[in-house]
Amino acid sequence: MRRYILPVVIAAAASTAAHAQALRQPGTPANLPKLHISSSTFGPGAPQPVSVAFAGCGGGNVSPDLRWTGAPASTKSFVITEFDPDAPTGVGFWHWTVANVPASVTSLAAGAALPAGAVAGLPDYGLAGYQGPCPPPGDKPHRYKFTISALDIPAVQGFTAGSTGAFLAFSTRGHIVAQGTYTGTYAR
Repeated sequence: MRRYILPVVIAAAASTAAHAQALRQPGTPANLPKLHISSSTFGPGAPQPVSVAFAGCGGGNVSPDLRWTGAPASTKSFVITEFDPDAPTGVGFWHWTVANVPASVTSLAAGAALPAGAVAGLPDYGLAGYQGPCPPPGDKPHRYKFTISALDIPAVQGFTAGSTGAFLAFSTRGHIVAQGTYTGTYAR
């Protein structure tokens, strides 16, 4: 009987780990159309400059420029987030949450004000707007995932300047019609 217990325990642990990972990510089907994201601030998978880092960590706290293409005709708005899955919190760390970006907008300049109608939520720092990277000194480089989601709704109902990343992820479930992620790294 013992030899059957270990495979069951391993399978249960793997299932629990997979479920926990799924809870950390927006519930997005794998077969969605992909948005193509680019930035001149840093290359895909490359280190981000100090200019984007959180001001409290010696950075300029300037959001990077982002451009995206590939949104389907059904797009009515976009959501932009920056998330650090490597933060030593056990659940990651939201650095930027923006909702209600008009469907006609397909780029943001570095440090630019948000377009009319867009709303920046409350990142995990507890300060409004963009709040750049600030990993603990000596940590391996953290990954910062900029995700842009095309939505089939013109606005995320109830999203305000006090709304969290978790609220935004929950509120967009079932409304994402295309999505892309652009990752940069940062270390101190």
